[in-house]
Amino acid sequence: MRVDRAGTDLPDVSGLANQQAGPTILRILVGAHLRRLREARGISREKAGYAIRGSHSKISRLELGRSSFKLRDIADLLSLYGIRDEAERSALLALAEQSNEPGWWDEFKDVTPEWFEPFLGLEQGASVIRGYDVQFVPGLLQTEQYATSVIRLGHPDLPTAQVERRVTLRMRRQEILERHDPPRLWMIVDEGALRRQIGDPATMRGQLKHLTTMARRPRVTLQVMPFSAGHPLGGGPVTLLRFAEDELDDVVYLEQLAHAIYVTKAAELAPYWHFMNQLGVRALPPDDSVEMIERIMAED
Repeated sequence: MRVDRAGTDLPDVSGLANQQAGPTILRILVGAHLRRLREARGISREKAGYAIRGSHSKISRLELGRSSFKLRDIADLLSLYGIRDEAERSALLALAEQSNEPGWWDEFKDVTPEWFEPFLGLEQGASVIRGYDVQFVPGLLQTEQYATSVIRLGHPDLPTAQVERRVTLRMRRQEILERHDPPRLWMIVDEGALRRQIGDPATMRGQLKHLTTMARRPRVTLQVMPFSAGHPLGGGPVTLLRFAEDELDDVVYLEQLAHAIYVTKAAELAPYWHFMNQLGVRALPPDDSVEMIERIMAED
């Protein structure tokens, strides 16, 4: 569930049909709507699963947006839930069909770990992206040269063609910042990530310069956590995603070395929001952060 946001009634499905959301977001929206319809009728997952020749676990996956939809299943569930209005049925079926379309990132399956794919879809549909990184500049703010060096650092034996594919994927992700209505990006970067050389000196200079440019964008907030602030409590990098659709819960993404954790339960989300808010207070204000980056650049 969302933190600090009130719950809402069942969504107006006809309105959702006009949204320019990616397939991941649409699947979650359709699944959430189906769950609310089922719960409003007091129907168990077992009974719903039986109606579509499946199990309660299949219903769970559908309602969480973790699997594609068969239009026949959606139609049968709507009948079970007493939805007879053709406009509502058509709108939800159209959404389900649209959600089955592959996202642009599907073409990068050869270089994308399975556990990372859901994040790509969620990131593309987020309205607010907050993050904290200790070791590296966040991916959405990396230059092509810096990204290449980071990927080679983590995969020293990877063929050049594969490195280039991963870099291209990272650059494609950044296109969300060029949209007419881009997401609100709020990143906090540890001072160590700015001073630790990745690649050659020219790569680092280019990266730091890029950060100062991005930090001046109206929908980008960049803060630096200076060494003088002490060691912030917490583990590795944290990314928090919030969505414009009230039906979508917030998501915390925690990337590990060879897997990732997705946190969506309200009780588990709250500490991360508190952690990020505390970091925002302890980190340098945006203008001071840009000044620090410029000072680091001048030290070379």
